[in-house]
Amino acid sequence: MKVGIYGQFYHQDSEKYVQLILNTLQKHGADVHIEAEFLKIIEQHKGISTPASSISTFDELDNSYNLFFSIGGDGTLLKSVTFVRDLNIPIVGINTGRLGFLATIQKEKITESLENIIQGNYTISERTLLSIETFPTNDALSPLHFALNEIAVNRKNTTSMIKVDTWIDNEYLTSYWSDGLIISTPTGSTGYSLSCGGPVIHPAAENMVITPIAPHNLNARPLVIPDKKVISLKVSGREESYLISLDSRIATLHNDTEITIKKAPFTIKMVQMNEDSFIKTLREKLLWGEDKRN
Repeated sequence: MKVGIYGQFYHQDSEKYVQLILNTLQKHGADVHIEAEFLKIIEQHKGISTPASSISTFDELDNSYNLFFSIGGDGTLLKSVTFVRDLNIPIVGINTGRLGFLATIQKEKITESLENIIQGNYTISERTLLSIETFPTNDALSPLHFALNEIAVNRKNTTSMIKVDTWIDNEYLTSYWSDGLIISTPTGSTGYSLSCGGPVIHPAAENMVITPIAPHNLNARPLVIPDKKVISLKVSGREESYLISLDSRIATLHNDTEITIKKAPFTIKMVQMNEDSFIKTLREKLLWGEDKRN
């Protein structure tokens, strides 16, 4: 079994958890590779007993990997997607951050969870992504022109709102006067979209959500549409450019740019322990239905 390990930056005691992962995987004869920059961070904290010189590293993945471990929070897991891309490598999200809504394996249960994963005692939660095309083409968005959570347009360098003209399958929907607009997957429905009043959607639902950010149209509401639809956007405002974000990646687009957003042609596979579920995560992480009467 060939395994990749990635972390974005140092969380408290990260090296301790990396050592636990290394011990368990190497005990079972796994071929372990750590992302090169993450290994440098680990070395700086001198917290693992396994000599760094004996650990293989990678800069990019290929389809020879069986599992990919993301160590950190949800932001780290979103960055992990840019390594995995369309390679169909299952991602194991180990939460050493704060909320950990996507990275659901808790650091206190690393050894137990890894033993179950190695024995095949887990399920795969398959997640859809969004892809984006722009005209004219913007090199800053290529080749990572996809997002697991959401694609959002936002105002830039101004307190003035922007206007986002929106079409669905070439049929005009409306023009949102707002701070921006979020196009979210079901996975991303519990992120930025939720904080802007969007609905919670089960990851297995075949939908997208259009959620305005602080809309000045008082009748503007989040809209759930089938993920087979194609969304087209054109932004205008007092500034000549605006921001577009794909999960945690940000670029600047000129106002004459036309944007097309649709379901990506590949999915991301996330490892889920058998005792976990989206419903359980809602209860425990978002305090779903928290009530003294319950």
